[in-house]
Amino acid sequence: MTSQTPETPGPAEPVPSRFGQPLATLRPTNTGPFTDPAVTESFYDAVGGHETFVKLVDAFYEGVAGDEVLRPMYPEDLGPANERMRMFLEQYWGGPGTYSEQRGHPRLRMRHAPFTVDFDARDRWLAHMHAAVKSLQLPPLYEDTLWDYFERAAHTMVNSL
Repeated sequence: MTSQTPETPGPAEPVPSRFGQPLATLRPTNTGPFTDPAVTESFYDAVGGHETFVKLVDAFYEGVAGDEVLRPMYPEDLGPANERMRMFLEQYWGGPGTYSEQRGHPRLRMRHAPFTVDFDARDRWLAHMHAAVKSLQLPPLYEDTLWDYFERAAHTMVNSL
């Protein structure tokens, strides 16, 4: 008797999602420099690259600028925080590694430890980020993927009751 195994998609074949769109295929990490044209783009590229992350982070900080709870956690000039968040998100989603080159390991919990992040702050952060994600008008798969990450990340930042 022979054992039959179901066929699995190869690394260059798009994986269908529940939304009917292919998921972005991750670049192989064990083959050296990226040279395989059959491998699809990163999530960063799929959602529009640098311009999309600029829009996302700018929209987020527009909300933070008027928030009486979150605004005091930032220095007077929001520009540097905006740039750091954009670089971090670009790197996280498969874009340039500028964040780590300039700042080292992200260490998000450590970097946020000096601030009181309670449930109210988390919820306000999420509200501003949700509005920013919605403003991008991405396809549902990409919007849901971003939002899932932001929800999980925000919950891990809570350090006060």
